[in-house]
Amino acid sequence: MRPGARVAVVAPSGPVAEERLQVGLDVLRGWDLDAVALPHALDRHPTARYLAGGDADRARDLQTAWCDPGVHAVVCARGGYGAQRVVDLLDWEAMRAAGPKVFVGFSDATALHEAFAQRLGLVTLHGPMAGAAAFLKDAATQDALRTALFTPEAARVLGAGTARPLVPGRARGVTVGGCLSLLAAGLGTPDGRTSLRGGLLLLEDVGEEPYRIDRMLTQLLRAGLLDGVAGVALGSWEECGPYGAVRAVLLDRLGGLGVPVVEELGFGHGVPALTVPLGVPAELDADAGVLRLAEPALR
Repeated sequence: MRPGARVAVVAPSGPVAEERLQVGLDVLRGWDLDAVALPHALDRHPTARYLAGGDADRARDLQTAWCDPGVHAVVCARGGYGAQRVVDLLDWEAMRAAGPKVFVGFSDATALHEAFAQRLGLVTLHGPMAGAAAFLKDAATQDALRTALFTPEAARVLGAGTARPLVPGRARGVTVGGCLSLLAAGLGTPDGRTSLRGGLLLLEDVGEEPYRIDRMLTQLLRAGLLDGVAGVALGSWEECGPYGAVRAVLLDRLGGLGVPVVEELGFGHGVPALTVPLGVPAELDADAGVLRLAEPALR
């Protein structure tokens, strides 16, 4: 990314408040980026009020932004729910022809990260959204995204003071993952993976009780998705109950994989939140509590 680059903000999932979106746009513009919101970014579905407008309109905004040669990056406005509903409405051949761009989002955007990876083979950024509270209020979260965009070579060692080994060791692989509930929901869909063999799996979530986390991890295990995974990096588990109870589930379900697992690496719904590239070769050092990228995410 360079000063003056155009960034398109889209809302493929839930609705975003106008005042929040405006503050997010102002932050991006303060970085000398030409940040614009697409026409339906502030829509709200007439009956399904948890959606930012109709499926076709949300898909149209995303595809328009991606296929516009003047747009260098596409940033989600917020998460919530709805990205799965637009994936199959996108013209992926047209988006492939448009060439690679930067895509930023997390939470519900995990469905889009998986689609970009599976259909286009692209690196994407698991990072804060323009209308999300953490991005609007937390300087460290903003700085992490800014570094990832402007000086990606300086963002090759990712970690947090809270990070520590749940299972010690080191592993190498390609980063993949995101929000646990979206990965579980993607099983059996056109973009749902059947194997993460050799991958470094990133997992986090929000508002899920320990038994639900157990259920989703068990689903991934029973589906064979975690067979051969190289390592696991765990982010935040905001509003998921006492962390001790969550940690016990994570250790029970993931400890038997026989691979390094690091906890509280600092990405996800918590504050501050790291920006972590997906689709990049990396080394997970659980003992040191860091993820080292083998190459910059953006070139």
